[in-house]
Amino acid sequence: MITLVRTNSESADFAMLVKYLDADLAVRDGEEHAFYSQFNKIDRIRHAVVAYADSTPVGCGAIKEFSRDAMEVKRMFVTPQARKLGVATKVLGELEKWAKELHYKKCILETGKRQPEAISLYEKNGYHLIANYGQYQGVENSLCFEKVL
Repeated sequence: MITLVRTNSESADFAMLVKYLDADLAVRDGEEHAFYSQFNKIDRIRHAVVAYADSTPVGCGAIKEFSRDAMEVKRMFVTPQARKLGVATKVLGELEKWAKELHYKKCILETGKRQPEAISLYEKNGYHLIANYGQYQGVENSLCFEKVL
């Protein structure tokens, strides 16, 4: 059974999962990793979700304000042993619910072309491709998505 816990960047479990995510992204992103990692600091994340299988942390995600009406989805990750169990969809759904409770109208996000699992997850959950925004404008490997809540 998967349990979702709302937390923030002070959570040791969230920080641990993000370390695993960063290690995975370092391999996938290669030389571009330094560019992306500058936008993925977690020291001031106020809205994070950690998924637990029993008492073991197996997935996470976060949202942070992008604009007055949009939250940006960040730091989505599921451990390899918990993949294909719907954990990412549950985490994403909880983040969207939280954003809606905070009166945001949409969620946006960026993911890399080298992350087909992430692209599939977002498309399956109603996100649609938009023009690259902010720091991702003109970045060849980036894909940006949006979902109206």
